[in-house]
Amino acid sequence: MKKSSFSKFVVILLLSLLLITSCRNEKPGSESVPEYTFRFAFLTDIHLQPEKNAVEGFQQAIDTLNKLKPDFVITGGDLIMDALAQTEGRADTLYNLYLEAIKEIDMPIYNTIGNHELFGIYEKSGIDPSHEFYGDKMFANRIGEKHYAFNHKGWRFYILDAIDETEERTYYGHIDQEQMDWLKQDLNSVDQNTPIAISVHIPFITVQTQLLQGPLAPNGPGSVITNGQEVLELFKDFNLKLVLQGHLHFLEDIYAQGIHFITGGAVSAAWWNGPRNGMEEGFLLVKVSDDELTWDYIDFGWEVEE
Repeated sequence: MKKSSFSKFVVILLLSLLLITSCRNEKPGSESVPEYTFRFAFLTDIHLQPEKNAVEGFQQAIDTLNKLKPDFVITGGDLIMDALAQTEGRADTLYNLYLEAIKEIDMPIYNTIGNHELFGIYEKSGIDPSHEFYGDKMFANRIGEKHYAFNHKGWRFYILDAIDETEERTYYGHIDQEQMDWLKQDLNSVDQNTPIAISVHIPFITVQTQLLQGPLAPNGPGSVITNGQEVLELFKDFNLKLVLQGHLHFLEDIYAQGIHFITGGAVSAAWWNGPRNGMEEGFLLVKVSDDELTWDYIDFGWEVEE
């Protein structure tokens, strides 16, 4: 090799190394291609209340959320603690507390109803079923729709009401016929290749019961959606990729038949009493790339005051 050619080779090699180093050191927000199409957060079981420094804890979660800057937020129910057995005044105060707190969230928020949002269904509340805001009517009045859908960057998201009331005035996991009919009609207009996500409070499936009580332990009607199989059957010819669940204050990702069933822990951990079964307070940050996804559990660092 001639000297001039060798010199050119060295220069080209050095420039290549500089380019590689520059690419590796690019900061977030540079022109590099992102590893995801979009990100969103799933916050479930907030159980907001004036007691136990829950307001301060939730604000800490919101501050962490705003720094992460996801595209939007889905809540997984049990937003407040609680309306089931409370007077109208107490329940109204809790809803006000929640609505005031979420004003600090910098991105769109899509709420899911939980059992703790059902006003006065426990008899000890003293609330008669004829009350204008009885049961889920207070949620509808203060928060909005109990079931609905929205689109984001090629995905279809369904927010469902997985709570129903028994004749004995307690709750159980169930998707009512009104939602079933609505889902059938809505899915008629959805392309079968469109990635789909569902948010419910009470889970479709879980392994928590078997892990804590033994492999033969059954799930009760208050811990899973009792007609869940029938609901999932509606999606059998569609591209259902993700089911977001709450209620159990438990973190799990069950991957079955191409679907992630993720129970998303709890913002309140053990109802603002500290970790529950070793699980810290936190929320999910979900990263979506086309129709695939990954997630992280974000511990926002709240500590119980001694």
